[in-house]
Amino acid sequence: MGVSSGLSRTGLDRMREVLGRAVERAEVPGLVALVHRRGETHVIALGTTEAGGDTPMSRDTIFRIASLTKAITAVAGLILIEECRLRLDDPVDDLLPELADRRVLRRVDGPLDDTVPAERPITVRDLMTFRLGLGVIFAPPGTYPIQRALAETGVDNGPDGPSVDPDEWIKRLGTLPLAHQPGTAWMYHTSADVLGVLIARAAGRPLEEFLRERVFAPLGMDDTGYHLPAGKLGRLAAGYAADPETGALVRRPDARDGAWDRPPAFPSGGGGPGLLSTVDDYLAFCRMLLNKGRCDGGVRILSRPA
Repeated sequence: MGVSSGLSRTGLDRMREVLGRAVERAEVPGLVALVHRRGETHVIALGTTEAGGDTPMSRDTIFRIASLTKAITAVAGLILIEECRLRLDDPVDDLLPELADRRVLRRVDGPLDDTVPAERPITVRDLMTFRLGLGVIFAPPGTYPIQRALAETGVDNGPDGPSVDPDEWIKRLGTLPLAHQPGTAWMYHTSADVLGVLIARAAGRPLEEFLRERVFAPLGMDDTGYHLPAGKLGRLAAGYAADPETGALVRRPDARDGAWDRPPAFPSGGGGPGLLSTVDDYLAFCRMLLNKGRCDGGVRILSRPA
């Protein structure tokens, strides 16, 4: 590796060794890793696209990118803020009336009917900074009544995402109290899903359509979206989850089970189920951020201040 990029051959070899051991130990069936610095890109592809399979991982393998979706959703929100179709400190009530006049739990672990009025409306800034007042509660599932309610209503369906469309999802979310007053506590994930619904309503079209026109197409992210055409299904890596008791990898549904060959009911802005993409597509997105909002071809996605 040259001095110009600052990439260390020793460091890259060490990275390959460490990642290779993860594949050898069957912690993952395969992987693709990428490091980019000062115009130089180094890619490692190891293992296979599924456990016991014979299709090798490659640079153009398509992955479910889960919560890496959140950064893309945030950029889409910033685009609308720059165009003044959304304003950071405006309440979301006009576009998301389901979230107006919130009630808030007195205690996170309290009963759902022990609430007080929200001290102020939820704002766009709250969604952008994950301070909506609801989100992942890092306690064993079902520990608190609000956790059980999120699961029972289908608002929180884990990594598979909601089984209902955005309008129904936001309607169900609006029936639940907040865990914290708006703007007072950081809570993971749910704000990004709400932001995705808000973006679609502000743009007047489905979230994926807006992302494709304003982010994916300008950046050349041709393999990124919420589902795949038939010709690309063979490039999709299998997804796995760890068995909670044994730690063994358990295969999750894939396109052959009808999971990725059609648009999802709920295009998640947060990552459940989230976008599909490749390492080079996501590199294009990250390079735009490194380039202060400008694509390699000179097209600007965001202003420098954004």
